[in-house]
Amino acid sequence: MKNFLRPDGSKRPGVERLPLHKYAPWAATLCLGLAVFLFWRLRYPFALVYQEQLQMFLFDDDYLLSRLSEPGGLARYVAEFLVQFYNGVAIGAAILAVLFMLVQRLTWRLMRSESHYAWSFVPALLLWYAMGDESLLLTYVVALVLTLLATWLLARWFWAWGYTPRVLGLKLLVMLAVVPLMYWLVGPMVLLLAAFLMPISVVYALGLMLLSAYWLPYPMSRVMIGIGYYRIPDVLTLMTVLIPVVVFLIGNIIHLLPRAGRKATVAEAIAAVAAAVLLVPLGYEAKKYELMEYDYLVRVKDWQAIIAKAERQTPDLPMSVSATNLALAMTNQLGDRAFDFYQRGSEGLLPGFERNFATTQLTGEIYFHLGLVNTAQRLAFEAMEAIPNYNKSARVVKRLAETNLINGQYDVARKYLAMLQKTIFYRPWAERTLAMLGDEAAIDRHPLYGTLRRYRLQDDFLFSEQEIDKICGQLLAHCQQNRMAAQYLVMAPLMDRDIARFMQYAQYVQTTTGYNPRHCQEAEAFAFMQQRQQPPQGLISQYILQQMNDFARIYAAGRQSPELQRFRNTAWYYLVNSE
Repeated sequence: MKNFLRPDGSKRPGVERLPLHKYAPWAATLCLGLAVFLFWRLRYPFALVYQEQLQMFLFDDDYLLSRLSEPGGLARYVAEFLVQFYNGVAIGAAILAVLFMLVQRLTWRLMRSESHYAWSFVPALLLWYAMGDESLLLTYVVALVLTLLATWLLARWFWAWGYTPRVLGLKLLVMLAVVPLMYWLVGPMVLLLAAFLMPISVVYALGLMLLSAYWLPYPMSRVMIGIGYYRIPDVLTLMTVLIPVVVFLIGNIIHLLPRAGRKATVAEAIAAVAAAVLLVPLGYEAKKYELMEYDYLVRVKDWQAIIAKAERQTPDLPMSVSATNLALAMTNQLGDRAFDFYQRGSEGLLPGFERNFATTQLTGEIYFHLGLVNTAQRLAFEAMEAIPNYNKSARVVKRLAETNLINGQYDVARKYLAMLQKTIFYRPWAERTLAMLGDEAAIDRHPLYGTLRRYRLQDDFLFSEQEIDKICGQLLAHCQQNRMAAQYLVMAPLMDRDIARFMQYAQYVQTTTGYNPRHCQEAEAFAFMQQRQQPPQGLISQYILQQMNDFARIYAAGRQSPELQRFRNTAWYYLVNSE
């Protein structure tokens, strides 16, 4: 400060600056926001898109009234409004960053302490960890922010006015009016506000919640734990309870601690950063988020990115294997590269039905690209019905519009497109597609819809997932340009290690399409070797025949020979190893 003083010791006007430590709290808050933004934008952008596809926010009076007619409806409406912007992952990450900074700053305001700033980050860090549970909805976060804001505005007034009888009466009147209003706006999170105001407020809030349960068309358990906080109804998680409790404890205890010195402040900041680095990743289960990423890449048809991801880390879950095989087939590489990756039989081509949104939707994508449009439509319905909180899905509604457009059911397609017109991100697509309805020439020229019209079977029939060969056989017989059906037809029995059936289909596929990729030649060489026969001239390349002889020689010398590993990505290795 010496340079800012006159010779007589008085301050120079207009030149004094705030000490650096005055900016430190805001800098720490901005660092939190930046970390949250980068976390979601760079590490988990697909998780944002996953959340968006599990709702369909409509700019519609009925939609607004349906949300406001339930406790916590405003928080749910605002949250769903924000989630639709997750379509632009940078916007979604920025929204989360702002909400996390608000949680932290409002917690600090409730602490009533100029020091111990690092403690205000604890609820935000717990929330960051908790959001690793994909079923925890943004409604919970919005409700927390609104409650913290209302608590700060009201509680500081309650604290400042003292405890005279007149003031207590006024506080009681305010509490009687504010608690029911906040309950209807944010739901059970109102208990946090009530706890900060006065002890009787908590009893009052609980009474209101119990009373409303008798009038609302929801089970009492769902009303008490929040209608829109968690995607799975009637589920109460530890973290959803712990976060408000921690906010309350921090707000009522930290200001009683002695003022922290510089060393203590630095130590608390280091502890907060360490907690973030160690705690947050534990909430994000790697396998679960791997499936989300595969589902996202299939949705946007980024086949090369799927293959690149599988090359970095071999997929081993049913849905990740299926997504990888779909990407290989869509790039016409399935018959050449399937055994570069882990395979689990023909189920890795068409997985069995599971009543789960993500897996059902991904399975539907496979049927859709094969040309089984009606099956894809059925699975789209199943996927939407599998959403636990009964939301509609904009992604599914779009798929239903597409399947009906391809099938020529234009009135039904128009109904779905009219719904999408009430959204922000799907409206341009819906309006472009509406212009195609009834225009057969435009649909036939479309690179996707025209192709699937040629691929699709005209007659419905019943089948099971275990009959993938028969399904693909009919698709290929109907349209010999369906290369995906040809690839699935020959690879299904090969992945099931059924050489006799494979040889039947391989001959048919070669006759009709001339398709004879590397793995098919390897399996054919294996089959002829088993029969001690020579393959027809030109059917199998000389290189593969030579490789087959080397494999047979090494395998005969010892099944555990490490030299066999160089054949690991061949059909021979797959056929003789059952692990």
